[in-house]
Amino acid sequence: MRNLSVFVDESGDCGVYNHISPYYIVILVFHDQSNNLTEEIKTLDSVVSYVDIPERAIHAGPLIRRESDYRYFDTNTRRKIFDSIFDFARKIPFSYTTLIVEKRQIDDPLLLIARLSKQLSAFLTENTEVFSEYDNTIVYYDNGQLDLTKILVSVFSTALSNVEFRKAFPSDYKLFQVADLLCTLELLSLKYDAKALSNSEKGFFPSLKKLRKLYIQKMRKKRFSGKFL
Repeated sequence: MRNLSVFVDESGDCGVYNHISPYYIVILVFHDQSNNLTEEIKTLDSVVSYVDIPERAIHAGPLIRRESDYRYFDTNTRRKIFDSIFDFARKIPFSYTTLIVEKRQIDDPLLLIARLSKQLSAFLTENTEVFSEYDNTIVYYDNGQLDLTKILVSVFSTALSNVEFRKAFPSDYKLFQVADLLCTLELLSLKYDAKALSNSEKGFFPSLKKLRKLYIQKMRKKRFSGKFL
């Protein structure tokens, strides 16, 4: 049996536009379950074992902004944690795609949901043959946003015949944490282009050039390009 995992995470919400949440970003991470990640996971766990991260779940956005569980960590420690999940993602086999809606262009949440559904449907339809190589497609999401949960169930069930849905959390799967990392990097890229990065985001990285070339561009080599790695 060939199984394909799809880990889903989002940044933003389906509400009306505001300057704090100008985009709605959905990341889908695809992983062929025949690719074993045990050794890479052990390495990641060993790197972050010296810090007290609840349930060993790395959340990239709060880590960068020094929020929540990371508010007492200095910059060097936070960078080390960030680099550990980034290096893990860079080394393991997976592909991802990004769905983005700029909320400034939409004044009705229902239109946002419709646009997001169309993007996802188009991606699945265009790549039906690739999905058909797998016996099962398993979609993992934490059901954090009801609208997105409904979109995933409706669109995936319509496009694919062998699909199942599982509620999961970042602490359960490292690839869920990778999806979170990718959401953060895609948001940083949009804010970089719009010259809207916050002072905490600017200060976290050694330079904006390194943010772009070392992190964003390197990770984009993992973007889906016709096959799942």
